Amino acid sequence: MSFVTAHVLDATAGTPARGVSVVLADAEDQVIAEAVTDDDGRVKDLGPETLGSGHYRITFGTGDYFAARESATFYPFVRVDFVVDEQQAHYHVPLLLSPFAYSTYRGS
Repeated sequence: MSFVTAHVLDATAGTPARGVSVVLADAEDQVIAEAVTDDDGRVKDLGPETLGSGHYRITFGTGDYFAARESATFYPFVRVDFVVDEQQAHYHVPLLLSPFAYSTYRGS
């Protein structure tokens, strides 16, 4: 079985993105877990300790994050769809964020 963590970095400020809402859902958009990034921009434990194999989605609340900083953004949220293979224990989803661009990858 697998578990998920996340990390958000604000590339414009050069700092961790504190206070970003993060929602984990299954392929049918049923919410599994919700969290908010900590002072280091991390969600260290997103959802249940175990996820079965399948398709999942993380939605980052980027619009609210930038609104709180009185900054315009093109992306009100960022959705990252990914596949879990329960043979692998840990899935880390980092997000590098700016008001008009983002990138993500499978972290470790």
